[in-house]
This record gives sequence, C-alpha cells and structure tokens, in this order.
Amino acid sequence: MSAPSYVPTDVLSPPSYDSPPRRGDSWFAARPGEIAEGQPVDERLGTPGPDQGYAYRLLGQFAGRVFLAEGEHHDDVVAGVIAVATKRSGLFGRAPVVFDLTVAFAVWGFLDESPDPELVTLRRTMFEGCRSPHHYAHRRAVADAVPADALRRPHGEVLAAHGADWRSLLELSAGHGH
Repeated sequence: MSAPSYVPTDVLSPPSYDSPPRRGDSWFAARPGEIAEGQPVDERLGTPGPDQGYAYRLLGQFAGRVFLAEGEHHDDVVAGVIAVATKRSGLFGRAPVVFDLTVAFAVWGFLDESPDPELVTLRRTMFEGCRSPHHYAHRRAVADAVPADALRRPHGEVLAAHGADWRSLLELSAGHGH
C-alpha cells in the first residue's frame, strides 16, 4: 500500500529499513513444541488428520441408507463409524470426505439391509457404548479392527470385498469387543 498523498517523500533519503542480502543460519525445528519428525505413533493416539469433525457434517448424506439391527443404538454406531472414517481420512492426510464414511459404514455392514447375523452379533459387542465420551477405548477398538490396508483401498473395492467376505476387511483378535 502506498503512502497517502499528503505524506512528504524524499526520494534521495535512504529507506528506514534495509534487509540483509541473505540470512546467516538456516532454520531448524528446535522449539519444545515443534514436531520435527511427523506425528507421534503409539497405542491410543489414533490417526490424526485435519478437520476431522467435518465427518459429522457428512452424516446427513446417509439418512435412510444406514440399517441398524435390533439392539443397536444410532449414537453408538455414529461414534464408531466416525472413528473408522477419520482413521481412513487421516491415513490420506486430509479431512474426511463422503467416501470415508461410505467405507466405514460398509466395512461394518451398516449399508446392508440384511447383514450376516455373525457380523451383527460382533457389531453389537464392538459398538456398545461407543457414544460415551468415557469409552474412547471402545471407539479405538472399532477403528483398530479395520486394518490400514483395507482403508487405503478405493471405496468401490471395499464394497465389493464386503459383499464377498466381510471378514477379509477386519482384523479381529481372539478377545474382540470389550
């Protein structure tokens, strides 16, 4: 922005500041809060990513398309599915998109009108209580049951794989659930 016309300018006077031709030392991350080597990885830290809350905004696109079995609670399902969707978006280093939710709902069979009864039993156990803020470990268990390899696949492949064998998309330990 130039100076107003009423400010006198003397073209012969030197400028008030003159920057050096180059900086002496190169910059490096040395501050205590600086993350120099990527995100920390440890148990219960999840998969960080930008604007993960946007997944809640995308839920409206699934109205009437999500099928719950008897004994399943909508809020538990939403909390668990969002944990899976944000894990997927975080793996790609971006905010959630509708396909992240599609994959998350599909992996657990919530887009099927008549899912396998064994999967429904597993879902009831895994998703129970996920809605509670005190049950972070439950949401982590739901998200961790879906391996990163399955989440990196295109959503169409995940839908097809779920139709062929839903077990191929989950990694369940002997003591799954809570």
